[in-house]
Amino acid sequence: MTTGSSSTSEIRTYKGQERALRSDRLGTAGLLLSVLAATAPLMVVAGVMPTTFGVMGIVGQPLLFVMLGVVLALFSVGYAEMSRHVHNAGAFYAYISRGLGGTAGSGAALVALVAYSALQVGVYGIFGFEVSGLFATYLDTEVAWWIPALAAVLVVGALGWLKIDLNARVLGVLLIVEVALVVIFDIAAVADPAKEGLSLQAFNPETLTGAGLGTALCFCVAAFLGFEQAPVYAEETSRPQVVVARVMFLAVGFVAVFFAFSCWALTVAAGPSGIVAAAQKQSAGLLFFLTENSLGTTFTDVLHVLFVTGMFAAMLSFHNVVARYAFAMGREGLLPAAFGRTNNASGAPGVGSLLQTVISVVVVGAFAVTDEGATGDPTAPVLHLFTWMGNIGALGVILLMALASLAVIVFFARRGAARAQAWRLAASAVAGIALLVIAVYTVKDFDVLVGSGPDSALSWVLPGIIALAAVTGLVQGAVLRARSPEAHARIGLGNEAFQLEKAAEHEVSR
Repeated sequence: MTTGSSSTSEIRTYKGQERALRSDRLGTAGLLLSVLAATAPLMVVAGVMPTTFGVMGIVGQPLLFVMLGVVLALFSVGYAEMSRHVHNAGAFYAYISRGLGGTAGSGAALVALVAYSALQVGVYGIFGFEVSGLFATYLDTEVAWWIPALAAVLVVGALGWLKIDLNARVLGVLLIVEVALVVIFDIAAVADPAKEGLSLQAFNPETLTGAGLGTALCFCVAAFLGFEQAPVYAEETSRPQVVVARVMFLAVGFVAVFFAFSCWALTVAAGPSGIVAAAQKQSAGLLFFLTENSLGTTFTDVLHVLFVTGMFAAMLSFHNVVARYAFAMGREGLLPAAFGRTNNASGAPGVGSLLQTVISVVVVGAFAVTDEGATGDPTAPVLHLFTWMGNIGALGVILLMALASLAVIVFFARRGAARAQAWRLAASAVAGIALLVIAVYTVKDFDVLVGSGPDSALSWVLPGIIALAAVTGLVQGAVLRARSPEAHARIGLGNEAFQLEKAAEHEVSR
């Protein structure tokens, strides 16, 4: 990172291109809202939770959110400490590079790019489906799902091209209203519970037994995704050593408490003994069914609209992350140099934003043409796009978190700080093992996650995309190491590499 305005100016104009994202653009509040928006709280409460109750039959889902909150808090201990030492828009791959070497970092970079891109593109499917449903319900107009999906791609792309502080405001407003409506439902559920009253049965460990536990863990950990994005914005904060770590812990704490309480509220509203049956009957309509009974039609209508805007906020947040990963990779030679430049007007990583917009158009268009045309079922491409891409992305991020935990341990051990950081490294080790177990369950139960049969090729083709990205990235790193050791050594260094380059040029000129 730069240490003064003069060096920042040098970075931005060095060799005629922008070399850094503009700092001082985000404070604690703006960064917190940006990363929380990716969790899409209403989409989790209305979509993930009923699915976990109905498909996996796990009544103790609220307890899972508490347990995973602890695991991810442990992960954040080392991850946040690493953020004080490494400030790079590449986040995951930068940390892995600094701990495990440039070749491992190259593999992690491509996995991160593919995973976050898949998460973002997947949401367009359910977004288009829900908007199409709103048109049919309230305007009596039939609109194909891919029309609002492609419109959203263009709007998100335009916002991604603009200033990050504008994006933070957009994300913040949507998030606050969304959370407020869910809290209103939670209060209403607690105030007027089902016949079993304010039962705490959902927090009983005995409710976590069953064949669906592993898959339920996969669904629930995916609900947390977003908090780990805070270091991606480190270069755009005024005090990254303080702000990034603070935001990560605030995000994990908020998500764990909010989801655990809201999930418990669902069991209170339907009754612990009836929540599984109710979820199986209502599916993703469970929350809206319960709110219509307790809060009326108008509230439920507003909730439907906020369900859509919440998904939009998640798409925008993931889009920003993909653009910044592409920027970091372009700056360090893992993508063409054009990706390592920012817009002169806004300071945003414009080429990376454009790349994600093009990818989104291609993928959404492909599902619209091939899947719907082949099946004749207008919901099939939406369900496939959302579930396939979402679980590919979740698997990639879980693996990155597990690898980053190892990288944190190696990084501080090599610096001779293992004794001083002992408790943080222990926390990283525990979190890494837990995340690796969840990743194994994810791969093992991938056929359940994507709704295919155990003999379906999808059960290995889809997770194979993450494996292919990892192998391709590792090969790229190995080739770069053989052909250009200096470039390989710069992987994960970000602006530090530029400063080293400038220092070397200065010595030569002397």
